[in-house]
Amino acid sequence: MTVLDAIFAVLEESGEPLHYMEITRRILDKKLWTCHGKTPESTVNAQLVVDINKKQSGSRFQRYGPGIYGLSKFPDTIDRNPEPITLSFGDAAEQILQEYSEGQPMHYREITRRALELSLIKTQGLTPEHTMYAQIFHDINRNLKRGDISRFEMVGKGYVGLTEWHDRGLAFEIEKHNHATKNMLHTRLLDMSPPSFETLVGDFLTALGFDSVSVTKPSADGGIDVRGTLVVGDVIKTKLAVQVKRWKNNVQAPIVQQVRGSLGAHEQGLIITTSDFSTGARIEAERSDATLVGLMNGDQLVDLLIENNLGVKRTEHALIDLLRDSESEYDPSSDSPENS
Repeated sequence: MTVLDAIFAVLEESGEPLHYMEITRRILDKKLWTCHGKTPESTVNAQLVVDINKKQSGSRFQRYGPGIYGLSKFPDTIDRNPEPITLSFGDAAEQILQEYSEGQPMHYREITRRALELSLIKTQGLTPEHTMYAQIFHDINRNLKRGDISRFEMVGKGYVGLTEWHDRGLAFEIEKHNHATKNMLHTRLLDMSPPSFETLVGDFLTALGFDSVSVTKPSADGGIDVRGTLVVGDVIKTKLAVQVKRWKNNVQAPIVQQVRGSLGAHEQGLIITTSDFSTGARIEAERSDATLVGLMNGDQLVDLLIENNLGVKRTEHALIDLLRDSESEYDPSSDSPENS
């Protein structure tokens, strides 16, 4: 079964639109489709965007809101977002490489051209190919910090491939070890006491660059557990009010409403959970006529804890390997966006 057929089957059974994260979960639970990449939810979202953009009214699917998709025959019960349906530059690059590269690396300029032709990305900049290059490089470096293998690899002068195309050998074994460690870290979070978990979130926000981080008293938090201020360049200050949920069950929409109602003047809301969020919670958090509330699920929390060296330690090893022929004369500076 193709991924689009799997999406159709899940949506037809649900009888209502769903967030693409929930669509992905149901597809994998029912084993309707096997994803060979590391980000099945990104693939599901990208496939829907491509299908809707290319076929428009002829598509079996339509978008009912940010990240919310349903069958075109569903009643229009959710306000549609009039903005064009686009992807992040990274997700667009992965989709182009999967569908149009025939398993061969593509130059980042060609990836960008294809993504623009398909309306997969939206940019107001004059050099979208430079943004594409920077996003791919950022994806590689970010995953390195998190102990993951990036979905991308740089191959030759400006050429990009997918790591899923080849046997990853020792690197794959390292990734398996790191994945097991992530699961153990997630289990440890679930075993923490509520005060300890709230303190950890406070340390986490401090590691992210927040000032004046304070854990509120349980008896008077009004639903808010941690408060802090993010200062960017000594100019932009964002007050954040955080509610943490050390839960195994998904967070529902009423929790989002509770957090929004507990916000002080000029505060932004954030919910951090060890579980995930229901479709209703995601819709409520992004409601256009109310203050937006950020959502961070358990997987995102674990990734960022690792990225900021909280709860883990790193063991470095130097692995020496020969360059491929296509890489032997590669000088990264010669084809970087800064020198283009």
